[in-house]
Amino acid sequence: MASAIRTVGHEDRLSLVDHLEELRTRLIVSAAVLAVAFGVCLWQNHALLEVINKPLTSQSRKQVANGQGTVGQAALAQQGLLKVSTDVQSALGVLTGSHSGLSSAARAQLTPLIGALKADVAKIPRTPAVQGPATLGIGEPFTTTITVTLYFALIISLPVILFELYGFILPALKPNERRVAMPLLTAVPFLFAAGVAFGYFVVLPAAVHFFVNFNSSEFNVLVQASPYYEFAATILLALGLVFQIPVLILGATRLGLVTPQQLRKGRRYAIVVCAIVAAFIPGEVITLILETVPLYLLYEVSILIASLLARADARREEGSATTVGVRSPGEDPSPPTKEPAEPTVQDLIDHTDPGLSD
Repeated sequence: MASAIRTVGHEDRLSLVDHLEELRTRLIVSAAVLAVAFGVCLWQNHALLEVINKPLTSQSRKQVANGQGTVGQAALAQQGLLKVSTDVQSALGVLTGSHSGLSSAARAQLTPLIGALKADVAKIPRTPAVQGPATLGIGEPFTTTITVTLYFALIISLPVILFELYGFILPALKPNERRVAMPLLTAVPFLFAAGVAFGYFVVLPAAVHFFVNFNSSEFNVLVQASPYYEFAATILLALGLVFQIPVLILGATRLGLVTPQQLRKGRRYAIVVCAIVAAFIPGEVITLILETVPLYLLYEVSILIASLLARADARREEGSATTVGVRSPGEDPSPPTKEPAEPTVQDLIDHTDPGLSD
């Protein structure tokens, strides 16, 4: 278990069985963390469903306010019914009054109707119903809840899973490669969280607004739970992954595969690639633009960071060269004599004493 919380050194030599044992331990830790996160999310599944349903319920409230769609028409009918009920109560109040001109017998018959009408009107909800995802199958509420819970559990436990993956592959990297990989892999969970947040607060509401209102006058729009959650999860997870572009670009520049100058020359191609990547994410024209713009901005930020790191490396190399070339006063300008190397065992074995040949 200790190997799951520490990394194996590059100089350590492990057998195949040791590697398999380490992999098994890290998989067990990752599965245990995922199971704990799943249990917590299942416990709070109502709160999680409210969070993922919020873009849809917000759009439903806008439809209610504007009288659009099935929910908006139902809200208008509800408000009209309350208005008619209020008017009828006022009319009955006037008719049962002593100056209405009706006989006392007629007023006595109308008086109970006022109380009955008030009781019936009190049962009408004052707040319009907000449309949420609909389920059709008998077991769909259960399976949908489990699916949403698993999505959230995976997102929560992802940093630990990435740490375990990092700890397993780190020994294969050389020390210089490890210095490059460590800060980049540390940024992976934060970039993933930033991509998920961008998808939830920007892209998902725009996509829901477009699809729910598109030709809504010709259709009875009914959003099903399973397709909606699959659509939302695809957007969030896809944006979380494509936000890893800075990690890939910086890793390539730090390993010397590309240079910042080459990245600047390839800006026009980068825009096309960002648009192609955004086109594979579910959505429409508006969401395509909302996804392409941040991807290209991440590309530009990656170029800026790569340039700053390259300049820092150049200054560091210049400082090292200056330090090596400067001699202190009184120092012997002649190069130091090289100490003889220690003889190896093979040298001792192959050594032949000339005196033995006489």
